[in-house]
Amino acid sequence: MASNLDTLVTVFGGSGFLGRNVVRALAKRDYRIRVAVRRPELAGHLQPLGKVGQIHSVQANLRYPASVEAAMRDSHVAINLVGILTESGAQTFEAVQGRGAETVAKAATAVGARMVHVSAIGADENSPSRYAQAKAAGERAVASALPSAVILRPSILFGPEDDFTNRFAALARLSPMLPLIGGGETKLQPAYVGDVATAVADAAEGKTKDGAVYELGGPEVLSMREIMKIILDIADRDRMLVSLPFGLAKLQSMLLQFAPGPFKLTPDQVELLRSDNVVSGAAKAAELTLEGLGISPDSIEAIAPQYLWRFRPAGQFQRKSA
Repeated sequence: MASNLDTLVTVFGGSGFLGRNVVRALAKRDYRIRVAVRRPELAGHLQPLGKVGQIHSVQANLRYPASVEAAMRDSHVAINLVGILTESGAQTFEAVQGRGAETVAKAATAVGARMVHVSAIGADENSPSRYAQAKAAGERAVASALPSAVILRPSILFGPEDDFTNRFAALARLSPMLPLIGGGETKLQPAYVGDVATAVADAAEGKTKDGAVYELGGPEVLSMREIMKIILDIADRDRMLVSLPFGLAKLQSMLLQFAPGPFKLTPDQVELLRSDNVVSGAAKAAELTLEGLGISPDSIEAIAPQYLWRFRPAGQFQRKSA
């Protein structure tokens, strides 16, 4: 029987938050891994995740098809994880998440490789969010160029080094109050990054249905208000939760989009929060979910205390307030 060492998997965007976990999951299964990133000199932290010579980085930019084609040379599987939350110069939502996804799909088709494309549950061509529109455009382009491609739509991700739970915990350390955009009523189904990485590795291994769209969410549907309370409880911070109407939040985001660190908020992110981000009933019925892949998802309460302790006033071993 052929070993996974005979299979070369090219991971686009493998140095990011989800990417690091995907590379680790693939390395544990003994695949050879080529990580295609814009700045390979900054991806050295990935090599210790596998055996000597198992993981290597190459330069590729989804806006330049020739670089993507070069990265796909001799590959058996393509995994596209590239996504951006904010635009900068030529790195626009459409260029990266729309046309860029199509470029990867065409390169995979050219070498006869399988493809796993990671999108987002919020992907919607009719969404007021340009991020969500571009995600939907990327899905359409991938399905058109390579109909057998598997599309994975995770909900918002959490885990060590995330820009979600860590962001609000950091904000709680700096501010006496936390804003709840739209009153904090938006429903999310946060997924642990390790579970989603396992799903991506399963898809690369061929354990998913060709051409299917999977929606990956955690075990709980929570409102933003509930998530904030969980984060504050773990960080042992007593902060006021202030409701912020969408209109006012959109106005403030015009300035906050230029703010540093956890204070940054863009108009497009406000638009995203107008819609719930949960697994659909159709996906559940068709078993196109984490549970359908045999993965038992972990909750925020089970995972976040392992890394959010650093935001407690006196550190990891602080006795929590009564």
